Amino acid sequence: MKILIVGISARAMVESAVHSGYAVLALDAFGDLDLKALTESCSLHHDFDARYKPGNLYKASRQLDYDAVSYTSNLENHPDILRKLAGRRKIIGNLPETVRSVRNWPAFFARLDQAGFLVPDSIFAGEKRKAEWHRQWLVKPVLSGGGHGVAFLRTNTLPCNRFFVQEYIPGKPCSASFVANGHECVVIGITEQLVGMHQFGSKDFGYCGNILPLPESLIPELGKTILEQVRRAAAFLVREYRLRGVNGIDFILNGDRVYLTEVNPRYSASMELIERAYKLPIFNLHAQSILDGLLPAFMLEAALNAGEFFGKSILYAEKNAIVPDTSGWFDRDIKDIPLSNERLRVGNPICTVLASRPTYQETLASLKRQAAMLKDEIYK
Repeated sequence: MKILIVGISARAMVESAVHSGYAVLALDAFGDLDLKALTESCSLHHDFDARYKPGNLYKASRQLDYDAVSYTSNLENHPDILRKLAGRRKIIGNLPETVRSVRNWPAFFARLDQAGFLVPDSIFAGEKRKAEWHRQWLVKPVLSGGGHGVAFLRTNTLPCNRFFVQEYIPGKPCSASFVANGHECVVIGITEQLVGMHQFGSKDFGYCGNILPLPESLIPELGKTILEQVRRAAAFLVREYRLRGVNGIDFILNGDRVYLTEVNPRYSASMELIERAYKLPIFNLHAQSILDGLLPAFMLEAALNAGEFFGKSILYAEKNAIVPDTSGWFDRDIKDIPLSNERLRVGNPICTVLASRPTYQETLASLKRQAAMLKDEIYK
């Protein structure tokens, strides 16, 4: 069985699948060097002379031969495209109707609130109530992803029905990953999200990486409290929506309280850190949970005692430039490697940098140091 792995960037998911022995074909926006080294792959940019759009992924897929489909970001926002990509083939992931349901934000937040979970207050298009100015608010796109388009609310009127308003919760942005079989689930990792860091060319609320584990999860009582809330939320979401495979939850950690902000019903960026740190074959767990209903015998508490931190950062272009010779980047813990002499445009991702060190501070410092070196090479 040949599986098409498709999304904006397929490399991390493909790497996991190939390491577990699956036959895969990749289709994404970029067609990075290290993706091409892993398996047969096509990209909208290099092979179809097309800009990234989910609809363009579908058009390109019609020229490919595959038996099943598995997807990554940002196809969770486009269930109709998922259905077209699959046709009559098997979907190794959540089904389009599940995706549509779990990404219905008004109903999603209402269900969580009614079940007693902490969620930010949210106001959607068509509601008569207004944002109260004694609180801070964010304006967020309905088709969300990676923090793009998120900003503080400056007016009391929504730009249009493609956005909604959500209460700003101060705290640390985090993510949790779990694998599910439609009835039960196992939490396999909790990370801190890196957001808006200028060292990586990011700004505002833009996602630019993760560090695993979340440092607070190592503090005995606090870590237990956080994990209990995450497990309870994941179990609820699986029961409510019949989620399957690997999924992610975004949340804000405010003290010891977990405020749920988003669910990503697909493979997420932080999962390659979980694979590296805990030696979990993420794609294999994904496939087994869907095809056979199997869940791993894994306890996150035991894995947290390993005494090492793992980080990744996405480096974004700060100016238009030309990529230098990247043939030596393979040996430098750099992933998503662009082709030499590739043209960069401001705001687009350049590559991913990985690091693992004994402490959180050393891991973050290593990511920043590698990013600075890459910027010197690119912009010299």
